This record gives sequence, C-alpha cells and structure tokens, in this order.
Amino acid sequence: MATIKDVAALAGISYTTVSHVLNKTRPVSEPVRLKVEAAIAELDYVPSAVARSLKARSTATIGLLVPNSVNPYFAELARGIEDACERNGYCVILCNSDDNPQKQRSYLRVLLEKRVDGLVVASVGEERDLLDSLASVRTPMVIVDRALDGVDADLVRVDHEQGAYLATRHLLDLGHVDIACINGPANTSVAKLRLAGFRRALREAGVGLRDGRVLDGDFTSLGGYEAAAQLLGRDRPTAIFAANDLMGIGVLRAAAERSISVPGELSVIGFDDIQMCPYVYPALTTVGQSIRELGEMAAALLLRRIVGSGSAALEQRIIAPKIVLRESTGPSPDLFSG
Repeated sequence: MATIKDVAALAGISYTTVSHVLNKTRPVSEPVRLKVEAAIAELDYVPSAVARSLKARSTATIGLLVPNSVNPYFAELARGIEDACERNGYCVILCNSDDNPQKQRSYLRVLLEKRVDGLVVASVGEERDLLDSLASVRTPMVIVDRALDGVDADLVRVDHEQGAYLATRHLLDLGHVDIACINGPANTSVAKLRLAGFRRALREAGVGLRDGRVLDGDFTSLGGYEAAAQLLGRDRPTAIFAANDLMGIGVLRAAAERSISVPGELSVIGFDDIQMCPYVYPALTTVGQSIRELGEMAAALLLRRIVGSGSAALEQRIIAPKIVLRESTGPSPDLFSG
C-alpha cells in the first residue's frame, strides 16, 4: 500500500508539501498541487484517517449502537441518524449487539478505541455492568428510545406511557372491554412504561383486567405470534394491544391461521408505526411517531454537543405519539351480540 512518502517521491517534492496539499494547511502553487494529485491517482494512495484524526483531534465519525438491526424500527432510526450525519460531513459506524449486553460492551470499547467523535446508543437491557460502562464514557453521547439508570447523557425518546394509553383508549372508545396486552420484556423500561399506560387507560375507564390478559413478549413477530396463540382460544379477548408493531404483525398472522376476522372478531393495535404497517393485511392501526425524524433529532443533538454549541445542561426530548388509524381496529363484536 502506497504511503505519503511514496507520493512525495513520485511527485518530486517534499513530504511536508504533500501534507499541506492533503490537509489544506498552507497555500500551495497550482502546478505543485496538480503534481501531488497526479501522483496520488497513479499510486491509488488513500490518506490515513487515523493520522489525520490525530492532527485534527476529530475523526468525523459517529458510533451507533443498536440492539437488533433486523428490527425495522432500528433500521429506520439508523437511516435518520445517517441522513443527518451525512449532511454534516460525518460517517456512521453501525454496531448491532444482537440483544446481547456483553456484545454491546465489546462494541462500545471498539468504538472508543477508534476515537469516534460521539455515540448514539439504543441500548439493550439494563444489565449493571453495561450501564456502568456507559456511565464511564466521556465521549459526547445521546441515548435513544429508553432512559438508562445512572447514565448521564442527552435523551431522545417517544412518550411510551402516553402512547400505550392512547392505544388502549382507542380500543375502549370502540366499545372493547376485554382487552389483552402483549408487552415487551418485563425488565426493560420501555415495556414497563407501555404496560403502565395500558393499565392507566383501563383504570380510568373503570374496566377490569382479566387474569392472563397480560403476556410478556420479546418485541419480535414470533413473540407476538406465540403470545397470540395463547390468547386466541375459545375464551379470547375482543382486542389486543401489542406493545410494538412487529408483535402486532405476529398477532395478525396467528388470527389469520385461526380464521379469526380482524377487525370483525378481533381488533389489533401496535406501537411505533414502522414502514411496513400499511402493507400487512389488514393494515395495522398503531401508535405513531416518525422514527426517521427521531433519528435525525438524536443526531442533530449529538452534533451540537460535539461542536460545543449545545446547552451545557443535559437535554431530554420526549416526542408525543399519535394514533395512526388503519384497518385492524373496529367496534367490539359484543356491541352487536344479543
């Protein structure tokens, strides 16, 4: 691989002059600049990003940690972050932890070793060692999707509790009183908040929650499908709130296999409004947010923090969700019985 000294030798000029051309640190005559550029092209020379970053004290890179890159939510989030960073001259290094806190700690160490200028973290779980690792980071950082106990960083997330409340309120307004919830992993703050919103809506409406109507899922389509299989027996609810869209799509599949009409016999509502929601059948009603805009907001907040133009105090951006009505919810069938 060619070095900067090879470029200097081929161009017949000094190493220092080549450095000035590459880094634009001093004016260089047009003939000299053209010689350097011709030598670079002939040798296919690629400047060392590490060396340049040590001089500039910036790598113009952002590290992004997500728990599951297969989940469309995190794919859309990453796209928003990447778009915002690209417009501002930054590259993004995406690290997928596969829902494994140990793997996330390893990626965190690698990103810090590469001297990234900032981090966006959509964390997996709340394991103490992982939280301690994040809490010790001195690189600018923004947390997305869920607050992390003991980690002092800017935060951007949707209002999970209010979103679940709106979803359940929507089902109640349609006359449903036997409503089940397929929640996320019980140990995550997101699942706790969404379950709290579900319970608050029922409590305010004076509607009791039957035994066995809350099941823990794992935020995957398979998790929603398997939980729905437990709920859709003879004594099934008339509506299901799935705490994310992937689980809602799993519920739709389980209902179709049992010839249960949606929304005629069963209403289903999800959470997140991922891009595939309008294209499943029936199209999934959900609690919406612009996931890409959420990513862009997180990136913009981080970039301001990196260049030192942000507020000294940590910021929290809580995004208000809204109901996105589609085809999977309708009046309770109990309204038409008897």
